[in-house]
Amino acid sequence: MADELDVEAMLERFRDRAAAVKSRPLPPVAGPERERFVHQAQLDFQDYGIVGDATWELVDGVLTLQVDLRG
Repeated sequence: MADELDVEAMLERFRDRAAAVKSRPLPPVAGPERERFVHQAQLDFQDYGIVGDATWELVDGVLTLQVDLRG
């Protein structure tokens, strides 16, 4: 599997997903449903962004993603 894995392409897909979440229009919902949607979008953007910003290393079939959370 490691021979077939394109890590840069995978990370690019995560960056694309983060951008898509950020530009996603709000559905016509109100109240608690809207709050849940907005909260989930914020979490999705954060999660996809974190993985998309990772650096990586593949050693002996082990993929290690490193994320600097300092800023």
